[in-house]
Amino acid sequence: MKDNASSLFQQNENCWQTSLASYATPLIDGANYYSALHSAICKAQRSIFIVGWDIDSRIRLLRGDEEKNASAPSVISDLLKWKAEQHENIKIYLLRWDSSLAFFSQREMWAKEVWDNKTPDNVQTTLDSTIPMGGSQHQKVVVIDDEIVFSGGMDVSTNRWDTREHLVEHPDRVGPDGPHGPLHDVQVLTSGPIVESFGQLVRWRWDRISEQKAIPFDSSSTPLQEVPPSWPKHFPPTMENLPCALARTIPFMDGVEPVQEVRRMLLDLIAEAERFIFIENQFTTRQEIAEALNKQLKAHPGLQVVIVSSYEPKGKFESEAYWASRIDFKRILEAGIDKNRVKMTYSTLTNQLGDSTQKRVHSKVMSIDDRYLVIGSSNISNRSMSLDTEVDLIFAADTEQNKQDIVKVRDDLLAERTGRSIEQIEEIFNTPDPLGNLLSGQQPHRYQLAEVEDTQFTSKAWQPVFSSLSDPEKPLIAPIQMANGKVVGVGNPKQKTIVFLMAALLVLVLGGLVFWAAHSIPWLSADNLEQFLQDTRGTMWVIPTICLVYVVAGLLFFPVTVLSLAVAAVYGPIWGPIYGMMGALISSAMMFGLGHIMGSKGLRKLGGAKVQAVDEKFKNSGVVGVAVIRLLPVAPFSLVNLVAGISSIGLMQFLAGTFLGMFPPMIAKGLVGDSLGKIFSDPTPQAIGYLVGGIACWILMIFVSQKLARMYQLKKAQNG
Repeated sequence: MKDNASSLFQQNENCWQTSLASYATPLIDGANYYSALHSAICKAQRSIFIVGWDIDSRIRLLRGDEEKNASAPSVISDLLKWKAEQHENIKIYLLRWDSSLAFFSQREMWAKEVWDNKTPDNVQTTLDSTIPMGGSQHQKVVVIDDEIVFSGGMDVSTNRWDTREHLVEHPDRVGPDGPHGPLHDVQVLTSGPIVESFGQLVRWRWDRISEQKAIPFDSSSTPLQEVPPSWPKHFPPTMENLPCALARTIPFMDGVEPVQEVRRMLLDLIAEAERFIFIENQFTTRQEIAEALNKQLKAHPGLQVVIVSSYEPKGKFESEAYWASRIDFKRILEAGIDKNRVKMTYSTLTNQLGDSTQKRVHSKVMSIDDRYLVIGSSNISNRSMSLDTEVDLIFAADTEQNKQDIVKVRDDLLAERTGRSIEQIEEIFNTPDPLGNLLSGQQPHRYQLAEVEDTQFTSKAWQPVFSSLSDPEKPLIAPIQMANGKVVGVGNPKQKTIVFLMAALLVLVLGGLVFWAAHSIPWLSADNLEQFLQDTRGTMWVIPTICLVYVVAGLLFFPVTVLSLAVAAVYGPIWGPIYGMMGALISSAMMFGLGHIMGSKGLRKLGGAKVQAVDEKFKNSGVVGVAVIRLLPVAPFSLVNLVAGISSIGLMQFLAGTFLGMFPPMIAKGLVGDSLGKIFSDPTPQAIGYLVGGIACWILMIFVSQKLARMYQLKKAQNG
């Protein structure tokens, strides 16, 4: 065991930087964190950085009387808008993960567009799409005025708010998606020299993906020995002068060297334990950690371990990946150990009315004896050790006061878990068997710890499949390395085979889908489409039918030219182009959204440099570039829509370019109408006239569209 606890910290090995937290206080559960965050934002004067897995614009930070009596808005987007307008010189930066399809139901759609629309220009939003496929942006950090930092396990996201009572039902525990159950999480608020380390981290994250660089760190803030002005007054510091370190997980991202400081730190911390390890974590699947705990238990017969996690999984991915793997973790952890020395538990309550609930654990906390305390973003999972971006804050006890502060946090959390007071927990740790006494004598109608039994949730039959997708160690698709705009290699050579197989699989799936559609959908032909549309003429179903047909045709990559000709032939030279344009815009928006959802998790990883080149064209030429691609269709209609969804162009710009580029040929097809199909078989003067007129109109509209598009771009540049 180290004489000074902080001597365990080794920069560039198990941590990134070592520092000091002049002041700190844990913020336990969402109600406390959101309230403190609201207060700090209200006090901000110079800058706000928010980095998160999610930053949902709809979240209410305050509830109940606190919300009614607040002088500033409660909803996070309204609050930041209010602050940005109140202080025009303040800079606010929001960095959120550009998430995958797997979290579609949990996330706010069009996040960047929503934030840009709701906030003024001094609030900047960017989505990080550089994380390798299968990984996520999982750091949760807020830096206010370069004076204080919030870090830990909590995002400003749905289903996070709860009080420390964790009632079976709570009228204020309602989010944008409706009511949710009890949820436990932990964030920590710090100030002092540690703020500069976090300030460097959030600026590095921002500057590497945003064209507009963040303002430099403000070193002229409050003296380090004082509590900063932005500190929330109703959450006074509970810990002072703690040595600390930052440990990160950084995957391979666009030339960035991978970092596994979190993994090394956890292994080194476990090797220091002698009496008691307390862990609460959302997931426990990393077998290497289970092996380290088991080894330390065998080396120190007096050591005890308690792990607190959630009771039941949410969905198939959790049950077959995380809960199935938790069975393996538990088996490895307990191997050859007296079962009374180690317990994997969940927190449960049955109230006086007989209503039962289990607390969902989202926190990432570990304490080692009275010497170390970890509060971070990392789960004890494969992905958190190597594939996600993570940051943990580790406190070390070099003094007796440091030890008392760390023990108090542990005791406070265990008191909540077991329905006891902090004083009762202190007494339990003065006994020879603290773990046994924690689990015995728990009071009815209060929260209790119960041992997990995960075989009821999974047979483990699908564990290899779901674990490889949901909790991988390596990217599902190896990152593509670029140099001077060219592909020079794949980030992980061992996974080139996976890249090839997945690309081939995608081609086969798309090809099979098109083949099936062509042979299995009777109406999917030009003649049948025309007859189908003909049946809707003169009815109220004209517009809905056309929009539906265009959307389905877009999903099936059906040629838009064939469809537009059919619409023009049925509805004539006036309404044909109008209806066709409406359908094309609806289909474009839908496919754009699908491409946006796939994002870096799909098209960009498979398309590589070619997709990146199209993205650059969209980004550099905006509306004009879209219009040109539409006028000179160098790629299929649906493919252009998908690629646009992962590009840097906004939806409205894309739709404007689509309209300007597609409306001229729509008019041409409307003028030609049903004569186009007969021009060679029966070239009447009328048919020839329609054809010539359509072509002339097409050329004229190309010229006019280009002029209008350039005027639009010039006006935008002047306003920007």
